[in-house]
Amino acid sequence: MAEIKDPENTLIMETTKGRVVIELRPDLAPGHVARIKELVGEGAYDGVVFHRVIEDFMAQTGDVQFGKQGGASFNPARAGMGGSDKPDLKAEFSAESHVRGTCSMARSQSPNSANSQFFICFTDAPWLNRQYTVWGKVIDGMDNIDKIKRGEPVKDPDSIVSIKLASAA
Repeated sequence: MAEIKDPENTLIMETTKGRVVIELRPDLAPGHVARIKELVGEGAYDGVVFHRVIEDFMAQTGDVQFGKQGGASFNPARAGMGGSDKPDLKAEFSAESHVRGTCSMARSQSPNSANSQFFICFTDAPWLNRQYTVWGKVIDGMDNIDKIKRGEPVKDPDSIVSIKLASAA
């Protein structure tokens, strides 16, 4: 496993394909990192499916409203259309590049519409630079992200089993 330098800013994500370790970047996106940590602390991401997974691009998850298996509003047909009950976030775009392993927030056409959904890049995606908020990077387990089932929508999708801060794991 990768060396964890800052357990308060490192996530341990167990997926149906295996463990993934994500280093958070509060220096780039303090508001988004705070939101991710808040949702992680509430267990909101546990059971959430990877609803949009595009070969040679990215794996998207984080719809805690419609994408949470066992949740009151779980609806596979609507997964990807929801968020959390928290307000949308103001964009925190940076010069950080979208490269393999980058964790970035999903949003609608509005730059200030990120809420709970995020994606992990399979490959470099420079066209996303300065248009989406980068909040972290996979430092271990990218091979497990590579194994996630593809689709838009995904049939019988993989999911996040649990996410915890390394300091709480």
